[in-house]
Amino acid sequence: MTTFTTHPSADGHYTITLSGRLDATGVAALWEPVHAALSGERITVIDASQVDYCDGAGLALLFDLKRQNHRGITVTGLAPDVAALLAQFDPAGFGKDTADAPTRVPLVTAIGRSVHSYAEHVTAQIEFLGAATAALGSALRHPASIRWKDALLIAERAGVDALPIVALIAFLMGLIIAFQSAIPLRQYGGEVFVGDLVGLSMLRELGPLMTAILIAGRSGAAFAAELGTMKVNEEINALTTMGFDPIRFLVVTRVLAGLIVTPLLTIFADLIGILGGALTMLTFSIPTRTYFTHVGAFADTADFLGGLAKSVVFGILIAGIGCLKGLQTASGAAAVGQATTRAVVAAIIMIVVVDGLFALIYFILDV
Repeated sequence: MTTFTTHPSADGHYTITLSGRLDATGVAALWEPVHAALSGERITVIDASQVDYCDGAGLALLFDLKRQNHRGITVTGLAPDVAALLAQFDPAGFGKDTADAPTRVPLVTAIGRSVHSYAEHVTAQIEFLGAATAALGSALRHPASIRWKDALLIAERAGVDALPIVALIAFLMGLIIAFQSAIPLRQYGGEVFVGDLVGLSMLRELGPLMTAILIAGRSGAAFAAELGTMKVNEEINALTTMGFDPIRFLVVTRVLAGLIVTPLLTIFADLIGILGGALTMLTFSIPTRTYFTHVGAFADTADFLGGLAKSVVFGILIAGIGCLKGLQTASGAAAVGQATTRAVVAAIIMIVVVDGLFALIYFILDV
């Protein structure tokens, strides 16, 4: 049983003597009576020499008694380890904001940290690129080791499910290009050449580019979200513990899916975009046969294959970046969303950069 008594000392003040167990049950019984005694008497000493047991609840009682008494209270008789723990708390500073004031980081330190962070980021990307390339090369040399069922399922979600949105955007692009070019060309009687412009722009540039951006927004984000969720739930660590290589098990199938789907969607977008231009030409009284004749005469096989080569590279980039950002997901509720955003932004930037490089290469090669 936990009890307390008060008795006067020689200097006219009072001493509280606690006895029993200062645990949750004992403190609950003593809390209000002890505080009432403290407010009515001039108590300066708490004698805990008869306390058999003191845990966190007892420390909370002693600390609160010291904090509420402005004249100061001395606690005696505590076990050394308990007394040392109580001494760690400062009643005078309780409730004050103890956060350290922000310190200004020296310029050299800030530059060093930025360079170090950037170097780590680049190193991680190079490591991922090397591991993914090695795993993909090994999988292509041994096709039987590829998880084709998963790869085709991912390709279906990334490709077949994307057909409506790709068709809509490609059709509108062909429609808009044809309208925008036919109006000024009509002033010179050259609207018949709209088919040349639409065919070349869709096959060589807009078909691969718009398809890649759409896939980056759909599939790239999905890859990052899937792998990011697995990273947060420690499923990737579980795969590693069981002896599975996450790159080979998760990344290769998605890269293969991107490699398969992006060129096929690009061909589909090219056809739909050219059909959109044909619909526009009907409003300008240009026969459909004339329109397609100009498309086939001006845009040749080299333009088609050039756009197809872009789409292959775009597909690998989108899948690789989505997987990389997913594997780099940090912990926390917002981490998956941040990884998804980074994946989409990085993929679109790389698509535009690589598209510019292809344009430069084609110009040098006179393709």
